[in-house]
Amino acid sequence: MTSLTPWIGTTGPRFVDRPAHRDWLMGQAMDLLDFFQPASLNPAGGFFVLDSEGQPLPASDGETGTLRQLHETCRMVHCSAIAHQLGYPGADPMVDHGMAFLWSRHRDAARGGYYWGVDDAGPVNDSKQAYGHAFVLLAASSAKVVGHPDADRLLADITEVLETRFWDADAGATTEEYAADWSALGPYRGQNSNMHLTEALMAAFEATGTVAYLDKARSIASLIIDRHARAEGWRVAEHFTEDWQIDRDYSGDPMFRPHGTTPGHALEWSRLLVQLWGLSDRHDDWMLDAARNLFLTTTQIGWAEDTGGFYYTLDWDDAPAQADRFWWPCAEGIGAAAALASVDADPRFEQWYRRIWGVVSTRFIDHTAGAWHPELDAEMRPAPRVFTGKPDLYHALQACLIPLFPADGSITQGLARELDQLGAL
Repeated sequence: MTSLTPWIGTTGPRFVDRPAHRDWLMGQAMDLLDFFQPASLNPAGGFFVLDSEGQPLPASDGETGTLRQLHETCRMVHCSAIAHQLGYPGADPMVDHGMAFLWSRHRDAARGGYYWGVDDAGPVNDSKQAYGHAFVLLAASSAKVVGHPDADRLLADITEVLETRFWDADAGATTEEYAADWSALGPYRGQNSNMHLTEALMAAFEATGTVAYLDKARSIASLIIDRHARAEGWRVAEHFTEDWQIDRDYSGDPMFRPHGTTPGHALEWSRLLVQLWGLSDRHDDWMLDAARNLFLTTTQIGWAEDTGGFYYTLDWDDAPAQADRFWWPCAEGIGAAAALASVDADPRFEQWYRRIWGVVSTRFIDHTAGAWHPELDAEMRPAPRVFTGKPDLYHALQACLIPLFPADGSITQGLARELDQLGAL
């Protein structure tokens, strides 16, 4: 039977080895920065979320000024640090602005930790969530790489909070969420926060050389992937009970905790495992094997062959549960395909790299207004059901830049090495 997926050739050098493609990637990255960087800065502190035309979204009813969520503030700091390394004019004030807002407004100076959501008047959602705290660690690590004067202060603070409030040494992973006074909000355990903490822990290790960060990243990967995803035929379980048993019936926030499995997270783990394998001196061969299996399984069960794009969620029988196509799974698929193609000669990884970029370029990138459409329906038309406007620079920017640097490190480290080489000339 003929596949509905269009043919994608793999002749010639990899796309990332072709100067024109590398120029195209950097051009796309700069276009994204042009869309987000000037318009996102909120004079009252933190950053605006932008509408589809690149203008700040207005405050919602009951808010004093627009809501700033912790992960969004941190991601903008991280992306602005990358922009600084690229030599993008105006990036430095964005880093400084975000760092100040994290310390003075998101941080709970009395009880420690960082509020999930704040507006101009103070905390709107004063919960303390592992997902958001993972991004504080990422922001602090990226700020340290670019030499921000407050990076060490933030890095020390978030490291202490993660160690004393969130880290469960017996499980080898993080707990999930607390009220402002650090009373637990429930027994839920989630892989999403642990996955992003793995990303941040690797960044912290790269920025500081402290092996304890890397040890925690390996511990989380062992639990989530080597134990659970392997047993599920390389499907990444999202939701767990307090004793880390899979909770197949759980259904929570449609953005952060949807029911079933999420193909984009398996792709994200695939990329992170290649990086973790490289940072671990390529000793843990199970990581590379898992990265391959996660990617190949997910492209088989999660890709919409008739239109392209990855389904947002699948049920436990691999049927599409939320058939809309979000931008970030494609972004993660690009990064994973590039990482795997750099360490494995299997032509399928290069083929998928080209295929996913083809769909992103023709469907997700908004060639008129700029940036990427965050959500498309089953006919691949923009469909703002879960997301409003264009809420994210982080995933799209990383999709453009990850392929340009070695897979054994983060973008900030790849850029740091490149800048060091330029300085030595």
